[in-house]
Formats: sequence, C-alpha cells, structure tokens
Amino acid sequence: MTESTISETQPTLIEVKNLVKYFPVRAGLLQRVVAWVQAVDDVSFFIRKGETLGLVGESGCGKTTVGRTMLRLIEPTSGSVLFEGKDVFSLRGSELKAIRRDMQIIFQDPYASLDPRLPIGESVMEGLNIHQIGTPHERFEIMIDMLKKVGLEDYHARRYPHEFSGGQRQRIGIARALALRPKFIICDEPVSALDVSIQSQVLNILKDLQAEFGLTYMFIAHNLSVVEHISDRVAVMYLGKMVELASRDELFSNHLHPYTQALMSAVPVADPHLKRERLILKGDVPSPLNPPKGCRFHPRCPLAIEQCSQEEPPFLELRPDHWVACWVAK
Repeated sequence: MTESTISETQPTLIEVKNLVKYFPVRAGLLQRVVAWVQAVDDVSFFIRKGETLGLVGESGCGKTTVGRTMLRLIEPTSGSVLFEGKDVFSLRGSELKAIRRDMQIIFQDPYASLDPRLPIGESVMEGLNIHQIGTPHERFEIMIDMLKKVGLEDYHARRYPHEFSGGQRQRIGIARALALRPKFIICDEPVSALDVSIQSQVLNILKDLQAEFGLTYMFIAHNLSVVEHISDRVAVMYLGKMVELASRDELFSNHLHPYTQALMSAVPVADPHLKRERLILKGDVPSPLNPPKGCRFHPRCPLAIEQCSQEEPPFLELRPDHWVACWVAK
C-alpha cells in the first residue's frame, strides 16, 4: 500500500450533487407504476483531479447505479453531475458526445461487455471510429499501443473474446476505456470476478496507467483490502445513501459510522494469531422499495437511539475531510 499523493488543494474534476435515481415498478394490464425502487437517494460527493475514490457497500446498495447514472448510461431522476464545471445531465447531442470522450467505464463482466462477433482490436477501436479520431492507420496504431500498455501483444488484435481468459478480457476492457485518452474512468468492480493473483496484476496496471496518463478513477468494489490498496479516499454507501466519506488512512484507522465499523470488522486479518472482534449485524438489508424512516441503517444498528428512527441524519463534515451521516457518531 502506498501513501496518497493527492493534495486537498487539488482541483475538483467531478462533483455529484443530490443525485437521485428511482426505478419504477409496474404492474397490471396497463403497466401502471405502483411503486418506486429507491436505488440512489440524494447522494453528494466530489472527486479531485488525479485521485482514486473507492466506493464500497453491500450488494444492492446503489454503487453501480451511481456510476452508470454519472455517465448517463442510466438517466437520472434528479440531481446534477458537474464535470469540469459542465452539468453532464443538461448536455445534448454533440456536446454530450464530446464529453463522453473524457468519461469512460470498465465494466464488471469483461465477457458480457465485449461483442463476441468482433475481433478485440475492432472493439478497442470502436470509440476511436465513433469520434473519428485520426486516420484509419492512426487508429490502428493507437489500438496496438493500448493493447501493449495492458500487457497484450499486437497479434491478439485479430482474436475474438472467447479466445481469452477472464484476466485478459479485463485487460481488453481497460485498453478500450483508455483508447480515447479519457480524464475520468469508472471502474465497476473490475477485479471481483478474477483470481487473486490476476487481481493484483490488473490493479497494478490501473495504477501504472493512472501515473502515466494522470487519470482520475472511481473504483467500485466489495473487497475492502482492494479498496485500501488502490484508493486515496473511500466512500461507504448503504441502501442508496452515502453514510461515510474520508481519506483512506482516516477511514481505515478511525471509522465513525456503525455500518463502516461492521464492514471493517469483517476484513480478514493476515496474522492467524490475531483475532478481530466481529460486529455482527442483526436482520437483513431492508428493501429499497420501502426503506425505513429516519436513518436507513437504524433497524440493524447496535447503537441506534430513538432519534435514528424518526429523523434522517444529515451528511456532515465531523472532522476535516471526514463526512458522516449518523446521529451517534462523534
């Protein structure tokens, strides 16, 4: 693990303000809307230029929805995303197409995200063709260069996705995201489906590329050890809400929210002679169709007080650059 080199004075590259995404639930012959899945509900944060923001939480908490909505792969319900001062949600046509060059994504499933009918060289060049960057020969040279940067060879360009291993396919996904030389990349659990040895290789590739091209990442993951290795700051989500956000070192050494404490207590310890005290959460994650009133974590929280079930806690900066949404956190 390396020390973060990102200063708090670094300019903000992307800012998410009050992001909301509800999905309709339809029923009946006329398919009327009978309920709403509150996947993301009033989430706000910012990412500094050149840093990696880790986004963690249980399955279904809204991490991937946040990422895809930021890129407008999913249209938002409300809120705004400012990229270098431009509101992404207000852009249309050529302006939206232009800003998408600077905002890319690496998908979780490297096989499903590649067209099985196309050689992988064509997949990597697809964005270059859409944006009409350079001549056909220049696009080909860029594609070969990107493949080599992720550890593949030029002859791989003629092969199809099914001819590669999972780790190689994820490298292809990285090369495709990098081909347009973006400024910001969302990494949506890019190593969760890979073997541990391959995970470290892919993570090292991402860090090397970040240093070479000055990239900014939002790294979505379940594995807290991976997040600790690659992130400068870490945000924790629970049931569509942001509950804690702090620098990596601060969050892992001084986590304030009870949910973050429970997550940290589940991280395995490398020393077999040391035992970490587990904080076992009671009950199951409530449904986003009908989230609890007040703090959404209060039905499972061991520290909950009466106020937690009545009022939703604000997301406040309790310490310098350490934000928490909790009535009992100090």
